[in-house]
Amino acid sequence: MSKTRAFDTAAVQAGHTPDPTTLSRAVPVYRTTAYAFRSAEHASRLFSLEEPGNIYSRIGNPTNEALEARLSELEGGDSASVVVASGTAAIFNTVVTIAKAGDEIASAPNLYGGTYTMFDAILPDFGITTRFAESLDPAAFDRAIGPRTRLVYVETIGNPALDLADIEGIATVAHRHGLPLVVDATFTTPYLLRAIELGADVVVNSLTKWIGGHGVALGGSVTDAGRFDWSDPRFELFNRPDPAWHGLRWAVDLPSESRRFAFSTRFRTGPLRNLGACLAPDSAWHFLQGLETLHVRMPRHCSNALAVAERLASHPKVGWVRYPGLQGDPSYTLASRTLKKGAGGMVVFGVNGGRAAGQKFLEALRLFSHVANVGDAKSLVVHPASTTHSQLSDEQQLAAGVPPDLVRLSIGIEDIGDILEDLEGALAAV
Repeated sequence: MSKTRAFDTAAVQAGHTPDPTTLSRAVPVYRTTAYAFRSAEHASRLFSLEEPGNIYSRIGNPTNEALEARLSELEGGDSASVVVASGTAAIFNTVVTIAKAGDEIASAPNLYGGTYTMFDAILPDFGITTRFAESLDPAAFDRAIGPRTRLVYVETIGNPALDLADIEGIATVAHRHGLPLVVDATFTTPYLLRAIELGADVVVNSLTKWIGGHGVALGGSVTDAGRFDWSDPRFELFNRPDPAWHGLRWAVDLPSESRRFAFSTRFRTGPLRNLGACLAPDSAWHFLQGLETLHVRMPRHCSNALAVAERLASHPKVGWVRYPGLQGDPSYTLASRTLKKGAGGMVVFGVNGGRAAGQKFLEALRLFSHVANVGDAKSLVVHPASTTHSQLSDEQQLAAGVPPDLVRLSIGIEDIGDILEDLEGALAAV
């Protein structure tokens, strides 16, 4: 089947044909840890990377492979994906696949709280430090890049400030410095934005969110565009002999086709294999079900979110609203150019009266669930400053776009009338 088929078709069909043994039309769940070898020679060839195949479910599993193939096609076709246990695991394993002690990351400042903490407080213990750009202006990334920088990192839509990143402009800066651009595309999914087409070299997704869509499993993915040249000596982990693989140099010694995907190959056979953040096949199956309806759900998330943003923007008890698709939003012009199918399912705003008023608003909601998650079919709400970003100092919260009055709404696919009625009732209680 051509890789140019429509997104909607690929979301339903990619990565699987009826099982040749059982003729099962649905993707089976392979609940197995290990796989039998046909011979001693077969086992040896698998372990030496001379032949593809199944060894152990920590490295790969047929259910997971179906999900990986589907994600690769949805992200742009000629790419390679690896799924892992969570979005956070995808980010950490991406960093340690590329960088080592003494190296640096140049990152956007407006990140999910867990990512910010990883970059600011955890990675330094591994000898990897982060220079945060002072804004999303590509020129700010240019200033944040130094001689030890090994990757540039950004979220398509920042969590929770909802600033939209200029992926093309930031990719241009990264590539001018000979660096890969890693993009967390969780808030847009490949349905709304294919970051690879805008210049991303590695795309990270939290499958837990809109891709899964129902809040029933944790998972993450990385997609390797297969375009970045890792042979630059600065990328020591790809060019020096790897003692774990008998001196293999990932950017030099792999066959030419495999060398294109040196990043995803090293990611799978290094951090994933040896650190163990593997995705359970049952979870992969849940994400496959979610992907089949992604193109149906996302337009509803987007239309509902826009209606909520417009209603809140005119409400007398609301001090401010952020939504990239809202006219007058700082990201509106960029969103109009890059998010043709919709501006996502997230809305953030501030209630007049500050943190106390926001707390009263949260407790008065009835349809919205007060949980620390996003991307569910159900509408969700949280106060980031006291939850998801509470590990950050007041100054770090403000730098990440999290003022104390910010309320984060993940707009679900319920009837928009019921959603608006719940919001109006909660605001009336303030």
